[in-house]
Amino acid sequence: MIMGNPQMTWCQPFWTPPISTTSRYGSHGAFYRYKNSMGKSLPLFYIYDSYLTSPEAWAHLLTPNGPHSIRNTPYDGVFIALLVEEGHTHDILAAGFDGMYTYFASNGFSFGSSHQNWKAVKNFCDANNLMFIPSVGPGYIDTSIRPWNNHNTRNRVNGKYYETALQAALTVRPEIVSITSFNEWHEGTQIEKAIPKKTPTRLYLDYLPHQPSLYLELTRRWAEHFIKEKEQWLM
Repeated sequence: MIMGNPQMTWCQPFWTPPISTTSRYGSHGAFYRYKNSMGKSLPLFYIYDSYLTSPEAWAHLLTPNGPHSIRNTPYDGVFIALLVEEGHTHDILAAGFDGMYTYFASNGFSFGSSHQNWKAVKNFCDANNLMFIPSVGPGYIDTSIRPWNNHNTRNRVNGKYYETALQAALTVRPEIVSITSFNEWHEGTQIEKAIPKKTPTRLYLDYLPHQPSLYLELTRRWAEHFIKEKEQWLM
């Protein structure tokens, strides 16, 4: 979800070439576009694991003078790289990306996903004309598919973990807040309605003692709060 212009999106692993994506879906009304600082409404792409490709290779595509640049072409866009390590900030800048996002819903899992680092990252982005998009989640538990990863489990605490993350995000005054969910039950990041359910192989987490729609209600409340906050920031 992009909060501030409430619309569900999925931060999915990417490199589906923007040429094919834009050519196929670009004219559709549901194709998300973001108005950049130049006033252009461009498709917004989250690029997962962007750090696996060198900044020099990205710069060929994403800098205005790159040998294969897509800037100022029909396939231009707003390209948001994944920030994992602190050093990635400079790589993202050199690569020609428009900004960075943090993706992981587990606070403390990476430099980028640690709430305590968001202010410094936002300051870096502001100084270099980049967007910073902090990513939040309602909690995290993936031990049903990664039994060794229990140290990255984050308890929902009846919605408090989600609200703490949202408050941390709004504190740095971002243009956009992304919600890492896509209703992934196997990673415990779902925000859709949930009721108690158990199978021979899996126990699905629910939101008791709260209503099944708890996290949808929290999302709506914080989206409305975010819109009001942004209006105050611009005054």
